Amino acid sequence: MNVFRLALRTLRREWHLVELRTLAASLVLAVIALGVVATLSTRIERGILASAAELIGGDLGISAPAPLPEPMLSSARADGLAATRGAAFRSVAFVGERSQLLDVLATDGAYPLRGTLEVRGADGRDRTARGPARGEVFLDHRAMVGLGIRAGQTIQIGGRDLHVAAELVRQPDGGELFALAPRALMNLDDASEAGLLSLGSRARHRLLVSGPPAAVAAWRSRVESGALPQGGELITPEKMQERMRTAFDRASAFLRLTALLSALLAGVAIALASARYARRKAAEVALLRALGTPRRRVAALLVTTLAALALPAAAVGMAIALGLAQGAWYFARQLFDNIPTTLPLGPAFAAAAMGLAVLAGFALPPLVRLAEVPPVAVFRESMQRRVRRFDVLYLVPLVTAIALVWVQSDSAKLAGILAASLAGVAVVAALLSALLLVIARRVAPGAHPALRLGLAALARRRGLSLVQATALSLGLCALLLLAVIAPSLLDGWRRELPVDTPNWFALNLQDDQRDEFAHALERMGATRTNMMPLAVGKLTAINGKPIDSIAFTDGEAKESADRQLRLSWSAELPPSNQVVEGRWAGPSPTQAEVSVDTSWRDRFHLKLGDTLSFEVGEGTLDARVGSVRQVDWSSFRVNFFLLLDPAHASELPHTWLTSFYLPRGHADELAKVSREYGNLSLIDVDALLDRVREIVDRVGSAVRWVLGFSLLAGALVLAAALAASAQERRKEAALLRTLGATRAQLRAAAACEFALLGWVAGLTAALGATGAGLWLGKAVFRIEHFVPPLWPLVGAAALAALVVMAIGLFGTRRVLRTSPMALLREG
Repeated sequence: MNVFRLALRTLRREWHLVELRTLAASLVLAVIALGVVATLSTRIERGILASAAELIGGDLGISAPAPLPEPMLSSARADGLAATRGAAFRSVAFVGERSQLLDVLATDGAYPLRGTLEVRGADGRDRTARGPARGEVFLDHRAMVGLGIRAGQTIQIGGRDLHVAAELVRQPDGGELFALAPRALMNLDDASEAGLLSLGSRARHRLLVSGPPAAVAAWRSRVESGALPQGGELITPEKMQERMRTAFDRASAFLRLTALLSALLAGVAIALASARYARRKAAEVALLRALGTPRRRVAALLVTTLAALALPAAAVGMAIALGLAQGAWYFARQLFDNIPTTLPLGPAFAAAAMGLAVLAGFALPPLVRLAEVPPVAVFRESMQRRVRRFDVLYLVPLVTAIALVWVQSDSAKLAGILAASLAGVAVVAALLSALLLVIARRVAPGAHPALRLGLAALARRRGLSLVQATALSLGLCALLLLAVIAPSLLDGWRRELPVDTPNWFALNLQDDQRDEFAHALERMGATRTNMMPLAVGKLTAINGKPIDSIAFTDGEAKESADRQLRLSWSAELPPSNQVVEGRWAGPSPTQAEVSVDTSWRDRFHLKLGDTLSFEVGEGTLDARVGSVRQVDWSSFRVNFFLLLDPAHASELPHTWLTSFYLPRGHADELAKVSREYGNLSLIDVDALLDRVREIVDRVGSAVRWVLGFSLLAGALVLAAALAASAQERRKEAALLRTLGATRAQLRAAAACEFALLGWVAGLTAALGATGAGLWLGKAVFRIEHFVPPLWPLVGAAALAALVVMAIGLFGTRRVLRTSPMALLREG
C-alpha cells in the first residue's frame, strides 16, 4: 500500500487520541503565538525605525557641498519615489537695527516627505504645513524673540525681504537635533536668487527621497554602487547622534526580546506535546515490527504521518497568526501616525518553520528510534537505547531554532544571554526537582494522606516529573521576563531622562565670565548647572610616531586623527563614566595622564602606558594613557572621549562648556543673556530630549501589545506542561478510585502534587528572571544601576504555585467525575 495513503488512514484513525489532538493544537497555538508576536513585533519595529525617518524628513538622502546632479533626482522619480531638494547654511537676519545669526534650511514645497512640519500662525493656532512659498519664511521662537518680531512682519535675509508667515514649532531635523542657533525655514528658489547658494558658499545641499521600502532600497543600492559627488555622503535614519542610536537600539532590543521569549515558549509547548505522542506510538510500532514490517517502511510511515499532521497545522497557525496580527495592528497603529508599514509575511513563515523544526526534532527521534528496537523489547516495555545514530536528529531543531532566533533577534548578545539564563534555569529546576523527589521518599511515609499520595505520584513518575518541573520553570521564567523584567527595564530607561535633564548647553564661556553667567542662570531658575573646561587641539603622535606617518586601516581612526579634538579635565571621575582599565589619575599625578573612551582605545588599538602627543594652541602636551573609561553617551551629560588630568592641563588655552536645565518659557531671558554674552553659543537639546522620550513612550505601548499575546502563549505552555502526565494520572486515578479513594482525597493529592511542582518552577523562574534581568540591563540595554524589582518577583513566584495548582486541578476535573470502569476502558 502507498505510504502516504496509509499515513492518512492512520491519522484519520488516531484523530480521537488526546495526544494527537494535543500535538496538533500545540503546534497550531505555538505557530499562532510565535507568528503573532513576531509579526506584530516586526511591524512595530518597522514603525519605530520608520519614525527615525522623521529626523531627516525622508527615507533616504544625499548630502554634498555642491548642488546635486539632476540625473540623481530624475532617477529617483523614475523609480516612483517622491523627492525634495534643500540646502542648509547659516546666515544673518536683519530687522531694523537688530540682527540674529540663524541656522537656515532652504527647501522646496514638497518638504517634508516624512515627519511633520508644524507651524503657528499669526492667529496663534498650530497647523501642519509644507515648505514655505516664495517670499515667505518660518522662524522658530528663539529667532522671533532675538529679532523682536511676530508672525506677519518682515525680515531681511541675504538682502531679500521675506514675510514671516508663521512661527516654526516643529520640523524634521535632518539629524541635527542640537540647535546651535535659532532656526529658519525659507524657500529654496529665494535662497538661490539671493546668492546664498552661489559657488563658494558654505551651504550643504541635499536630496531626500521617500517611497516603498523596496524602491528606496533599490535606489540606495544604485547610488552606493555609483560615485557620490565629491564630499557627498548618504543621509540615512541610522546615522543619528550617538544618543539617538542608543535610543533606537534599545527600542529594537525590547521588541526583539519579546519575540524571542515567545519563540522559546512555543518551543517548550511543542516539545512536551510531541514527546508525549511519541511515547503513545510505541505499542503500534512494536506491533508493526512484530508483523514483519521493514524498518524503513515503519520509519517512512511515522515520518509521513507526522508530516500529514504538521503541515496543515502549521498552515492554519500561519493564517490565524497573520489575521490576528493584522487585527492587532488595526488598534496599535495609532502609535505610529502617518507611518505606513505593510504586513510582513516573513515572521509568520519563520514561525511555521521553527514549529516544524522543533516538532521534527522532538517527535521524530523517539519515533524513528522505535523502528530500530527489537519488537520483544517494546512488548516488555523495556526500551533500551542501543542504537544512537538517530540522536543526531536532535541537532536539527537546535541548529534551525538558533538560526531563526538569530534572524529574529539580530543580536548575538541578546540571544546568548537568554540562552545561558534559560539553560541555567533548566539545570537548577532539574536539581531542585531531583532533590524534591529524594525528600519525597523520606517524608512520604509519615506525611498527611493527601500529601503522601502527591509525593508518591511525583516519585513514581520521576523522569516525567523532572520534565514537567523544567518545562514549567522555563515557561514561567520567560513570562516573568516579559511581565516583570521588561516593564522594569523600560522604567529604568525613563528614569535616565528625568524632567530636569539638562536641556541647554553653552559654549565659549570665558574664565572671567563663569561667576556672572552662573548667577544669571540662577536668576532665571536654571538647575543642574555643570561647567567643564574645553580645549581644542589635535593628536600629533602616538608613542612618539607622528600621526601622519601611521597607516590607518580603519577609516574612522583616520578621520578622528585628522579632525580637531575636544579635550577636557577633571579631578574626579565624571558621572556616567566608569573606569574599566587602569585607575583614575586624580587631581595631581606625577606625570601627565589621559583617560580614553573605550571606542578610542579600540579605534587606535591603545593600551595602558601608551603615550599620546597633543598640540593645543601654541603648546604641546605628552600624556600617558592611565585609564580607559566606559562612557554612557545616552546620559545627556557633558562627556568627552579624552580627559586629561587638571595638574598638567589647566594651563592650556581653553574655554568652558556649561550644561543646565531651564524650564520652557524663558526665551526672553535667554535672548537677553545671549546679547549680554555675545561670545556665547547656546545649544538647545529640547528637541532631542522630546524625540527620545517619544521613542520610550512608543516602545512602552508596543511592548504592552506584544506582552498580551506572549502571556497567552505562556498560559498555553503551562497547560501543555501539566497535560504531559494526564494519561498516567488517569490510570492512577482509576486504580485508586477502584480501591476506595474518594474524589476529595484524589483532588487534595493532585493539589499537593501541582503545588509542589509550582513551588519548584516559581522559585527557579524568579531566580532565573532576576539573573537574566541584571545581565540584560547591564550588557544589552546599558541601564545604569538597574535592579530587578524584588517584591513583584517574589509575589510572582508565590503566585506561580497557585496558578499551576489551579490549572492542574482544572485539567483533572473530568477524570474525577468519570467512573473508574470508564477510565480503565479508555486506558
